Amino acid sequence: MYRDYVQFKAFSRRAVVLGGAQLALASALVGRLYYLQVLEADRYKKLSEENRISLRLIPPPRGIIVDRLGNSLAVNKQNYRVVVVAEQTPDLGQTLNLLAEIIEISDYDRRRTLKEVSRKRPFLPVTVRENLTWEEVARVEVNTPDLPGVTIDVGQSREYLLGDAAAHAIGYVAAVSESELGDDPLLEIPGFRVGKSGIEKSYDLALRGKAGTSEVEVNAIGRVIRELDRDEGKPGTEMVLTLDRDLQKYAVERLGDESGAVAVVDVRSGELMVLASTPGFDPGAFAQGMTETYWQELISDPKAPLSNKAIAGQYAPGSTFKTIVALAGLDSGVVTPDHRVFCSGLVVLGDSRFHCWKRSGHGWLDMHGGIMHSCDVYFYDVARRVGIDRIAEMASRFGLGSTLGVDLPGEKPGLMPTSGWKLATTGVPWQPGETLVAGIGQGYMLATPLQLAVMAARIANGGNAVLPYLSRDLVDRDGARPRPKPSFVPVGVAASALKVVVEGMIDVANNPHGTAYRARITEAGFEMGGKTGTSQVRRITRAERITGVKKNEELPWEERDHALFIGFAPTSEPRFACAVIVEHGGGGSKAAAPIARDVLLETQKRYLKGGPVARGESGSPAKET
Repeated sequence: MYRDYVQFKAFSRRAVVLGGAQLALASALVGRLYYLQVLEADRYKKLSEENRISLRLIPPPRGIIVDRLGNSLAVNKQNYRVVVVAEQTPDLGQTLNLLAEIIEISDYDRRRTLKEVSRKRPFLPVTVRENLTWEEVARVEVNTPDLPGVTIDVGQSREYLLGDAAAHAIGYVAAVSESELGDDPLLEIPGFRVGKSGIEKSYDLALRGKAGTSEVEVNAIGRVIRELDRDEGKPGTEMVLTLDRDLQKYAVERLGDESGAVAVVDVRSGELMVLASTPGFDPGAFAQGMTETYWQELISDPKAPLSNKAIAGQYAPGSTFKTIVALAGLDSGVVTPDHRVFCSGLVVLGDSRFHCWKRSGHGWLDMHGGIMHSCDVYFYDVARRVGIDRIAEMASRFGLGSTLGVDLPGEKPGLMPTSGWKLATTGVPWQPGETLVAGIGQGYMLATPLQLAVMAARIANGGNAVLPYLSRDLVDRDGARPRPKPSFVPVGVAASALKVVVEGMIDVANNPHGTAYRARITEAGFEMGGKTGTSQVRRITRAERITGVKKNEELPWEERDHALFIGFAPTSEPRFACAVIVEHGGGGSKAAAPIARDVLLETQKRYLKGGPVARGESGSPAKET
């Protein structure tokens, strides 16, 4: 009996302990359920919604680019592409084989497609090929019952309407590189393109626009069930450039097969109406996918089609620089317009001889005659009297030796040497003979065609320091706003000094003894002034001068002189300035001046009184000219 009592008492204690443990567990469970379902209800409801609702980005249409008259330069076009969803086809390789019998699929496209499929979830579409023709789209659509998982998708791609004629100025877009990935989620969208050069790069953020969103319902594994809401976002900003489409095309046609550049600037405002560089390249090839063959052609071409020679080509300015030497002499008071020099065909300095381009010499010349005849001996003398540092200082006033801030990437500064620069760079003092060489635009100095056009504009407009630009509006990520009317400070040169140089340049092209007389504009009211230049790319030895220097056309292309010309028009009231360089083209009067003549004449005919733009035609009201 006692034994039974002890056993019962022990059982009762165990039951109490077990019951207490069960009660504690039940309390903990109830407490946890209360915490999750009551206290944390809002949080887990939100997480549940986020798991069910997926927010996806919609790439906005890229802003179009138009010229000063509203003519389209870069637009978006429909891009038909064929895509495949791996989970919807039992044998992806076989599907691609069948598709290749209907449309052309390169080995590269096949490898890329298989690689992307292996990296993505099987229900996501992968692009097989882009830019299908309408005929190819129709063939795929007809055969879709036999192509499981294959569909046609419609996107957008960039189209450049001037092709290679404006490729360097407008630039191009291409796929986002790994180094360009940043905080903008747009960059992570497959197939998204960003600006890589030109205006497309300078104003890429504004041209991109702002992404839209698509709110879709998805299942547990992320597959889209339906779209719940959609915001199309904000299209990119429309860019209005100062370029004239027809003039740009005309300038490129005049350059033809030559390697060179043309820049035309409005001398009053700094607007760039032409900024051409040849040879060009197809910007669409970068936007739509570059072939290996075409890329090799571009990088192996000795004429460097990928280089924007107008802003990045750096050349000795040659005799076009004599205008600056003349201004330095007049401004410093070292020489006057009546300063006379006798040209016998050469100057001797120490044991060195410095030749004039005219071996027989020009005889006695004053400054006007020195400019008109482009006499080397005359400017040897002026440069020697003025000195390199004062020449360089004057050059900087007219835009040489530093970047001008044009709204394009890749602008080069050129080089205007000084005595201090040479000592710091080479450790060797400046030599007197180097001053003579600098007096005719040779030696260390370098300038870009854009700088030479701006130099001509500042000379022609009475000494106002215009700055070049391509965008008619001030553009940032938030859009575009009108550019205020430009106001430029004077360069600080007396009007009398500028008059001497301008009159000399007018006679260069209009006096029968001028170096560009054969390339003059003969139509009344459209006459131009200018200055020829020839830039040597190799040194002519004494032996060659004794035996006879070969003509440019007898030399290999890369050893021929560069041909240059700067000019302005009309002479009565200058409105436009122009610079032309023809790489290895020979003499400036023969190769560059005729191109400048034709471009300046065409510009005047379009924009001056009576021209189509002045009449409000060509898509632009007359008040905008």
